[in-house]
Amino acid sequence: MDQTAKLAKSITKKASKQTYYTARYMVDRNLVDDFFRAYAYFRWMDDMIDESLESQKERISFIKRQKELIDVLYQKKRPNSLNSYEEIMAVLIEHDQKVNSKLQSFIRNMFAIVEFDAYRKWQIITEKQLEWYTNCVAKSTTDGLQYFIGNNHQYPIAENQYFAAKAAHIVHLLRDTVEDLQNGFINVPKEYIELYGIDLSQIDSAAFRAWVRERTAKAREYFMKGKHYLETLDILRCKTVGLWYCARFESILDKIEKENYLLKSTYEEKGKTSRLIKMAQLTLVAPFKNRNSF
Repeated sequence: MDQTAKLAKSITKKASKQTYYTARYMVDRNLVDDFFRAYAYFRWMDDMIDESLESQKERISFIKRQKELIDVLYQKKRPNSLNSYEEIMAVLIEHDQKVNSKLQSFIRNMFAIVEFDAYRKWQIITEKQLEWYTNCVAKSTTDGLQYFIGNNHQYPIAENQYFAAKAAHIVHLLRDTVEDLQNGFINVPKEYIELYGIDLSQIDSAAFRAWVRERTAKAREYFMKGKHYLETLDILRCKTVGLWYCARFESILDKIEKENYLLKSTYEEKGKTSRLIKMAQLTLVAPFKNRNSF
């Protein structure tokens, strides 16, 4: 194992045990180190944007350097003087042998997400930007999953291919709305704020909760369509991870609905034992789902 793999593995295990064990037991064995590299690099980028770089100028300079690096690496060039995290990305891209691969889609779309967050701090985004943001997340997540699990399999292309990940991102933004507002990230679009006169400091207002209700309904619709796609997949590991991913965010939706769409600052996930039982149930049920049941 080279130094980039060791560092990436360490970062992943420290940051997310769930991600670490998903890689260990679900990712194609020959791609586990690259999975760690992909996670670790973007974990580092995200931490730099959110925590380490204080000024907008620093964040923009950092983003530009990383964007140029990825472009150059995909031109089969390797710059000198890379730091240890940039070396992780260099090795990852060196391993990408296919033109317009799902790995490149994962990298490009994930980078676009981080870049967008770097620029949108303290800015109110539009509905069009929010939809673009969610689509980038969904494409990055789904293409990444299908690259690292069942890499040589020809996954079906369908209208509902990205819907599960779109639903999860909607819930992700709802879950983080209170904390994001405190940190300068506004997830409610400009059009909705202006139309209903929303005061972003009043999350318990009827207008704010109405927006939350609309988003939860959209997430439910997307989960239903997205899980139908997942249930048609022939690769059990990919199907299982996808269903785990849905279950994790659907449990948060349950809580938001139960609390009458009043968002909280934190949402504790179910206990470890309960979560493992749910995962085991999904794993056992997934192979026997009726592929035409939707």
